[in-house]
Amino acid sequence: MNMSRVAIAMQQPDHAVHPADLSVVAFGETLVEQSRDHSVLGGAPFNVACHLGALGAHPVLMTRAGKDAPGEQLQQTMSERGLDKRGLQRDPARPTGRLKVTETATGRTSSIPSDQAYEHIHAGLARMVGLLVHPAMVYFGTLSQRGESRRALRQLLGAVDSRVFLDVNLTDPWVDADTLRWSLQQASVAKLNEAELTRVGNFLSLDGVTPEARARELVTGFGLERVVITLGASGAWTLDAAGSIESVAGKPMPQVVDTAGAGDGFAAVFILGTLRGWPLTERLARADAFARALCQIRGAVPAGQDFYRPFIHDWQIETGDAQA
Repeated sequence: MNMSRVAIAMQQPDHAVHPADLSVVAFGETLVEQSRDHSVLGGAPFNVACHLGALGAHPVLMTRAGKDAPGEQLQQTMSERGLDKRGLQRDPARPTGRLKVTETATGRTSSIPSDQAYEHIHAGLARMVGLLVHPAMVYFGTLSQRGESRRALRQLLGAVDSRVFLDVNLTDPWVDADTLRWSLQQASVAKLNEAELTRVGNFLSLDGVTPEARARELVTGFGLERVVITLGASGAWTLDAAGSIESVAGKPMPQVVDTAGAGDGFAAVFILGTLRGWPLTERLARADAFARALCQIRGAVPAGQDFYRPFIHDWQIETGDAQA
C-alpha cells in the first residue's frame, strides 16, 4: 500500500488532489443485461467505473469482452464516456458476458451463463496495466473470480501498491467460502449489505450475533481498515479497526423506479470520497444520497452527464469538464 500517496490525498483540500491519486482499477465482469424488451451494459465494475469517471476520478475498467456486437458496444461506450481503455481486453473465442433476465409473476429472475469472456482476463496483461496505471485503489468483487480471471486478479494485486476495496456482491451459485476468505484477506475496505453480512457470517462461522459484532469480527479477523454496511432505504453504517461506528440515517424517497445498481453507485462515491479525503460522515452521507438518486431513475448508470451535475456542484468537484 502506498501510504504516502494515500496520506497526501487525504490531507489536501479537494481541489489540490493530484489526478494520480484519483486512479482506480475496477476489475471484473462486464455483462450485457438481456431481457425481453431491452439490452443494456452493466456489471458492478463497469457501473463503478462509469460513475467514477463522470465524477472526475480516473477509473480504468479491467475486463474482457468478446469480439462481438456487445464487445463493440462496450468499447464505443467507454470511448463516449471518456474512460481509459487500457484495461479492456478482447477475446476472440468467447462471448461478452451476459445476464439473462426473465420477468415472472413473482418478480425478476436472472441467470449468468458460464465460460464468458470476463472469466478469462489475461493475467499478464492485467499485471502490465496495473504497473502502468499505479492505481490509488483497486475495486473488485467475488463474481469476477470465476475461471482464469482469478489468477489475473492475483497478478494485478501483486503488482500494485494500493488500497483495495472489496464489494462483496454475493451472486449465487458462484459463492464459496474460500474465495470469500481470500478476498477479505486482500481488502482494505469491505462493503456489504445487511443480508450479505448475515450470509458472510454463516459462511465463515463468525461468532458474532449482532450485525455490529459480526462486522467487528470481520475487521479484526482479516485486518481490515473498515467495513461498510448498506441498509437500503434505512441508510448505512461503517465500523473501523478501532471499533468506532459512524452511520447515516435513511431518508424518504418520493418514488423508487429501479434499485438495480444503487449499491454500485454507493461504492463509487465512497471510493471517491476516500481518495479525495472527505470526512467520513460526508463520505457516508454523499454515497447514500447518490444511491438514493439512482433509485429514482431507470437503469444502473445514467445515460448522460446531466444526472451528475448537481452532485459535482454541491460537492465542489473539479472534473475538467467545462460543462459540468
